[in-house]
Amino acid sequence: MSTRSLIAALLLALPAAAAESPHLGEPITEADIASWNLDIAPDGAGLPAGRGAAAQGEAIYTEKCAVCHGFDGVGTPADALVGDQKLLATPKGVKTVGSYWPYATIIFDYTRRAMPLNNPQTLTNDEVYALTAYILKLNGIIGDKDVMNAKSLPRVKMPNRDGFTQIYPGNLK
Repeated sequence: MSTRSLIAALLLALPAAAAESPHLGEPITEADIASWNLDIAPDGAGLPAGRGAAAQGEAIYTEKCAVCHGFDGVGTPADALVGDQKLLATPKGVKTVGSYWPYATIIFDYTRRAMPLNNPQTLTNDEVYALTAYILKLNGIIGDKDVMNAKSLPRVKMPNRDGFTQIYPGNLK
């Protein structure tokens, strides 16, 4: 292929390549930013609207979570979600949502971002609140009828909340 033919072929391919490009250098819209702004702070800042209770979460868990985390959150093949904080400092201790995690908002944040593993970010906010409530209930932290939402979830006191030292102290108590 001659140099002229190669240049002609490249010039003809440019419009198609431009259509498939990542549009680098173009301004990002507020909607684009919002779709990536998923972080939830320990104090609940960033939690979206929605609500869910453990009874609703049990059905969702059975359908979308139990295959990896086991029925009742006992684990296998993925990590266990249920654990006893009293066992944490023993050889039988396992870091789980119930035994280790310091803030209930972490459950919502992680579940919304990463679960289900085969299809992350497909759960609705109501489903994530319901799953969070169910996981908290399995760990004996809340009751069956307690409803989790943007106001109630940050108020949940996790068993190991005081087991951490804050590097940047603030009003996260």
